[in-house]
Amino acid sequence: MLSYQHAYHAGNLADVHKHAALAWMIDYMGQKPKPLSYLESHAGRALYRLDAAEATKTGEAAQGIERVAGWFDASHPYHRVLEATRAEHGAHAYPGSPEIAARLLREGDLMHLAELHPQEHAALEAYLSDRAKVHRRDGIEMAVALTPPEPKRGLLLIDPSWEIKEDYRAIPQAIRRISKKWGVGTIVLWYPILRDLPHAPMLRALERDLPEGVRHEVAFPPAREGHGMTGSGLFVVNPPYGFHAQAQWLTGRFATLAPQP
Repeated sequence: MLSYQHAYHAGNLADVHKHAALAWMIDYMGQKPKPLSYLESHAGRALYRLDAAEATKTGEAAQGIERVAGWFDASHPYHRVLEATRAEHGAHAYPGSPEIAARLLREGDLMHLAELHPQEHAALEAYLSDRAKVHRRDGIEMAVALTPPEPKRGLLLIDPSWEIKEDYRAIPQAIRRISKKWGVGTIVLWYPILRDLPHAPMLRALERDLPEGVRHEVAFPPAREGHGMTGSGLFVVNPPYGFHAQAQWLTGRFATLAPQP
C-alpha cells in the first residue's frame, strides 16, 4: 500500500521509542572498529519538518519529541543526532531512521535503504543517494535478497506502516528466514500497540520461533482523542550487549508520562 506518509507521524512517541533505541544500538555497535552494514526495509524520506502542515495537522510531534526532548542529555546518541540535524536544517527538522543511521555510521560502513512510495523514494534518493544505496523495491524482498550482507556485522530495521494486515503474518516468516541466513545480524522489528492488539499473534509466533529475541514495549497516552495507538513495541534478534539496560531506562522515561489535560 502506497498511501502511507510518515510526515504525519514524524517525531511522535513511537518514533521517540524506536529512534532512541536505534540510535543507541548503532552507536554502540560502531564503537568496535569492524565495519557495519545497515539495512532498512521501509525507509521513508529520512528528513522531516515538524512545522510542516502534515505534522501540525495530527499534533503527534507536539505530544512526542517536542514534549520529551529533555529526557535525553548530551551523552545520548539520539540527542546528538537531533542536535546535529537541527543545526544543519533548522530548529523544526526531525531525523527519520535513515538520517539517524547516516549520522552515526562511519566511513566504510554500508547502507541499503528501501522505499516503495514514489514521492518518499524520490526525496530519500535526493537526500541520501551519496551515502546509501537507495532501492525502490519491496523492503522485505530486499532484506531477504541482500542478507547476509557484506560486511556481515550489522543491523536490519523493519518498520512497516502496518496498513497491510497480511504483514502481521508474513513478517515473522521473513524474519525467521533472514535470521537463518544471517545468524550474526541484529534484526529490529518495530510495531504499534493498538487497542485491538493485532500484533499479539505475531509476537507469539516470533517468541516461539526466536526465543532468544528480546521484546520491549512502552505505553503512552493517545496523541489525540480517538487515536488508536497506545504504545510502541520492538522485537530485537541479537540485541547488542547492554540493550537490556537501555530498554529499562526507556521504560522508566515513558512511565513518567501522564495524559495532558
